Amino acid sequence: MQIETGRTLSGIGLFEDLDEAERHRLESRCTWRRYASGETVLERGSESREVLFIIDGAVNILNISLSGREVAYATLRAGDCFGELAAIDGKPRSASVVATEKTLVAVLASEEFLTVLKEHVEVTFKVLQRLTSMVRMGDVRIMELSTFAATQRVYAEILRMAKPDAAVPGRWVIHPLPPLREIASRISTTRETVARALSLLYPTGMVRRKGKSLYILDRDKLEETLAALQQEGGGHHHV
Repeated sequence: MQIETGRTLSGIGLFEDLDEAERHRLESRCTWRRYASGETVLERGSESREVLFIIDGAVNILNISLSGREVAYATLRAGDCFGELAAIDGKPRSASVVATEKTLVAVLASEEFLTVLKEHVEVTFKVLQRLTSMVRMGDVRIMELSTFAATQRVYAEILRMAKPDAAVPGRWVIHPLPPLREIASRISTTRETVARALSLLYPTGMVRRKGKSLYILDRDKLEETLAALQQEGGGHHHV
């Protein structure tokens, strides 16, 4: 980790509605840290309370299952933030965070973050939206683990990760495509299962992999395939 100064919060979505003077005030109160790929940013169970904002790079949110297996919940990229739960409720960190590439973060003390929430309702509302999204996603993942077979979970995760391709209307893309072991970790299966599920899609023309990107050429058909698998599975779950 390296500590730096003189950076900007202009790309952080949580603060996009703040005026320039207030944003500069927050910048002056941040500590700026750079992490190498694979370096731990936060440890689960630690007592730190700061909120961290990703200026550049990416991180994985991780936890450890009862069997000792590492589980990746999500990947966060530039513009995102993390650590707000501990800042709000004062409890130990609920997950670990590891940089997946060279990453620069701005670190804001919990007291400063809570002051922003008290003084700027627009920021508070964005935080509420983030927390609501976490609850909804948790509900979705619980449902999928309870009712989806492993192949179905792979296809559901692909659909969830895909974003509209700016270059081609109607096409969706995952870029960069995370390592298959990371996708497997998110949906509680194996890398081999993810590879096998994707290999079944390539001959159909629904998806195409090129370099670090996975293109979804027919999203509607993939959604229909997922729905058909769900009906076919009759609710049975296996990994």
